[in-house]
Amino acid sequence: MQLGFHPPPHRLVKSTLTLRSCVRMDMAMRVTQGQRTFPGLHLLLVLVLSACSSRLMVDANSWWSLAMNPIQRPEMYIIGAQPLCSQLTGLSQGQRKLCQLYQDHMVYIGEGAKTGIKECQYQFKNRRWNCSTVDNTSVFGRVMQIGSRETAFTYAISAAGVVNAVSRACREGELSTCGCSRTARPRDLPRDWLWGGCGDNVNYGYRFAREFVDAREREKNHPRGSEEHARTLMNLQNNEAGRQAVYNLANVACKCHGVSGSCSLKTCWLQLADFRRVGEFLKEKYDSAAAMRIGRKSKLELVNSRFNAPTPEDLVYIDPSPDYCLRNETTGSLGTQGRHCNKTSEGMGGCELMCCGRGYDQFKIYQHERCHCKFHWCCYVKCKRCTTLVDQYVCK
Repeated sequence: MQLGFHPPPHRLVKSTLTLRSCVRMDMAMRVTQGQRTFPGLHLLLVLVLSACSSRLMVDANSWWSLAMNPIQRPEMYIIGAQPLCSQLTGLSQGQRKLCQLYQDHMVYIGEGAKTGIKECQYQFKNRRWNCSTVDNTSVFGRVMQIGSRETAFTYAISAAGVVNAVSRACREGELSTCGCSRTARPRDLPRDWLWGGCGDNVNYGYRFAREFVDAREREKNHPRGSEEHARTLMNLQNNEAGRQAVYNLANVACKCHGVSGSCSLKTCWLQLADFRRVGEFLKEKYDSAAAMRIGRKSKLELVNSRFNAPTPEDLVYIDPSPDYCLRNETTGSLGTQGRHCNKTSEGMGGCELMCCGRGYDQFKIYQHERCHCKFHWCCYVKCKRCTTLVDQYVCK
């Protein structure tokens, strides 16, 4: 009997390795544990999972790491010191070139990433996946290798954070290449109101964030129509949705002038919306995110054609989300063991859903807070310190 040629396991891993195959192999590994299997099959699964681990670690670096490591301002570097851009980890080749051209921007890119991460954690604090950071390099860990709704939101809120931070830095005169907003006077502004002041430069913030954040995706050269190409298109769509959120939510702010506050004259300018509003807007987009797949023309298309096609403001995803109930090293899920939950809530933060049916432990803690505050003339507030016994519930 003539045997067909089979490539050695390491070549098989190299040629077919994608994140989806990693997850499938992890599931297969769990099924085969405790069962009689061919020794060669078990060894192959071990080799594939090892290769998955190596690949995911290589792909993990991201510009998000700028949020985790303090960035010194360029003027703080002394002669002979190592250049700023060579010290920053997680930058792609294109992002490093932009860093060299706009070194004074890097502090604000880091601040924008940090703002995005904090807002992500606020919006998902009562969800099984709570936007936890796991290290200073990949920041969110392997869970970002899955093209899920959660990944879509993370890309969007991070890009939004950069627009927000750079736009405000322009207004405050912190950047050498931009200043106050030059947005044209709105047509519906009353004729006797002045259009001036120093507004947030949202146009510049949007353009710079697009060049910097999208640089990593545009450098990739994956085969058209491949899973990797689909993921690149997904990332670009969600980056744009985040930028659009900040741009479209910016509004006109005005200040009154006149004798004794008569407001006989108003000066108006363009102002960024509070970033919490941006987070809430993108959270709504997360809830209505569109499931996509790569189509025949190597473009993303809806999985269910009955829904409306996504606009540039909408989030998209290509992979289903894990349930995030249990810790899983392959997907990057941290699980919900040890998470606090709300016993009386029926929502995602409730103990039934948060703990995935595993039950919860109850304990009591003493909570200290200021109370019975009184204002004393002049001029201070005096409070008492109250202690209460509070019930806490933690997932098993």
